[in-house]
Amino acid sequence: MINRKLKRTALQLAALAGCGAALTGAQLGLSPKAALAQGTPSIMEFRWDNTKDYRKLYYFTTNTVRQQRAEYYFLLKPKDRKTAILKLAISIPQSFDTTLDPNKIKLCYMKSGSMTKRTRCEETIPATVEVTTDGRSIEIFPDTPVPVGKTIGVYMQVINPPSAGMFQLNALAQAPGAVPISGYLGSWLIQVDATSDF
Repeated sequence: MINRKLKRTALQLAALAGCGAALTGAQLGLSPKAALAQGTPSIMEFRWDNTKDYRKLYYFTTNTVRQQRAEYYFLLKPKDRKTAILKLAISIPQSFDTTLDPNKIKLCYMKSGSMTKRTRCEETIPATVEVTTDGRSIEIFPDTPVPVGKTIGVYMQVINPPSAGMFQLNALAQAPGAVPISGYLGSWLIQVDATSDF
C-alpha cells in the first residue's frame, strides 16, 4: 500500500515539475523485456585486448543458442583482402568445444545478406578442406588461387559448443608467391547464448 502511494506521488511530482524526465521501468517496479538474441555481430562491441591490429570480419549464423545445430557463414568481403588466396586457415579457440566435420565445411562465393535478404552461398569454390587433429584449425586449399574482387566465405554446419560466451576465430591467408607465409586477414567475434527468447 505504501509502495503504491510512493509511486503515485513520484508520478505526480514528475508531472507537476514539467521537467519531461520519464521514470524508468525499474523505478516503477516493472521488469524490463528481455533482449532477443541476434545472429550477426553487434553494432558496438567491447574487447579486452582491442588493438589497431584487430580487424573485424562479418559473419552470419542461423542459431546462437548453445548445443543447438547452427549454420555459420564467415565472410571475406573484397575490402578484407588485397591478394588472391592460395590457402585459407581459420583458427578455432580451445573454448569453442565442438566437433568439426570437413564434409560440412565448404568455401563459396557468397551473397552478403541485408534486412530483406539472407546471407547465402551462391557458388561452391572447389577446394580441399582439412581439420587439424586437435580441432583447433580449419585449413582450406582451393584447387586454383581465389582471385580478389568478390565476396567469398566459409560455410560451416556445427553443433554450437556447450558453453555460452564470445569466441574469436581468426582468418589467415596465404597468397601465391615464392614465400609461403600466411597473413592475418581479420577475426570473426561470434557469440553463443545460454538460452533463446524466441
